[in-house]
Amino acid sequence: MNAPASLPDAATVAERVGMVATAPLHAVAIRLHEAIGEVLSHRALAVFTEACTGRPQKKAGDPALTERITIGELDTVRRLLDQGVRPESAVIAGTEHPVHAYGSPTGAIMVLCEPAEPGSASTETYVRALWETAATRIHQQIAEARPDYLRESRAASSERLRVTAELTSRHEIDLETLLATLRSRELDDARARLLATEMAAAALVQVRADSGLVTSLTEEPVAHAFRRLKDDLRPLDRYGGLRIQYIEPPDNGRALPGEVAYAARAIVTSALLHMRDQDDVTRIRVQWNCDGTNLLASIRDDGEGDVTPGHPALRLLTARATALGGHLDVEAIAGWGSKIDVRIPLDPPDPPDTAAHTWDLGPRETQVLRLLAAGRRNRQIATDLGITENTVKFHTSQIYRKLGVTSRAAAAALAAPIL
Repeated sequence: MNAPASLPDAATVAERVGMVATAPLHAVAIRLHEAIGEVLSHRALAVFTEACTGRPQKKAGDPALTERITIGELDTVRRLLDQGVRPESAVIAGTEHPVHAYGSPTGAIMVLCEPAEPGSASTETYVRALWETAATRIHQQIAEARPDYLRESRAASSERLRVTAELTSRHEIDLETLLATLRSRELDDARARLLATEMAAAALVQVRADSGLVTSLTEEPVAHAFRRLKDDLRPLDRYGGLRIQYIEPPDNGRALPGEVAYAARAIVTSALLHMRDQDDVTRIRVQWNCDGTNLLASIRDDGEGDVTPGHPALRLLTARATALGGHLDVEAIAGWGSKIDVRIPLDPPDPPDTAAHTWDLGPRETQVLRLLAAGRRNRQIATDLGITENTVKFHTSQIYRKLGVTSRAAAAALAAPIL
């Protein structure tokens, strides 16, 4: 391991902090890796944030590590940091490595793999300052819900499929190990049952943890997302001289993809602030609903009906909705108030049927493969498509044959990048 370098001068420090503070999301890890590497050598760097639903991992450094780091490994480090434990080593890319891990108030974490020992307390302070700047920048960009970020998040569904395939593959290995234990001729029945029971219990715990992780990375219950909106708006309601009336969405409404939840909160908050700036507005009603296909948001004021679609603030809100394939309407009636209605589809547009052309799949086979790669089981696929489980099994066997694979995990891993 190389010895740590000395800290740069004040002008260079300011330049490096500025470089990180202005980094777009896709470049945050690269800029951190470069800036930190000048004072603290390390083999690889990984950032993990659940809030960034499009690509929760951001990595830079040795490809032998960065291409194999998993979401589960980073989430394990995050849980330790949440418990007040700063691990000195962790499983990264399937192998134990020395690490330096850093949390943040925003919930994001940074992990340095195989770092040198800091040369001084000032080195550690400098690294922390860079990381906190980056964590704040990430949080800012997500909260702003800029149209380009929303488009990128929606386009990154293949990353979520890859995460699901990664976890599915791990559970497949657990089951194969379990079967090998039960079939072993070197173990007596009692010993085989004991080992199999222990492995099954550990695997079940991991399945439940991974299921929660995948859900948290991909979607948010609509009622929970609305409560977060109310928390964001509480200062206005309490101290802003404005009465906000909330019409709650149904508790059993379909969960929202992360980028839809963030966009909806950003749109409603900005619309409400714009309406508040009118004269004579004392009350605003905020309503969310979910029809199973779209998130429907409505913001209505009791002003004089002065809100116009051409205002620059509303053009940005329209761009946010459009970035996710949605629509925003403004209705203003003189003397009666203004209303903004937003519709955001929960699912991205159907991608081109690249899979169908690559493997000569039929339309129904393509639908089954897409749901299979998303982690759905046969019963769920049958329910989603309105067919029987036996029909799903038939399509699955045809898909395996055409893809040249023999398992769900293999099919998901092969198909995820192009679905």
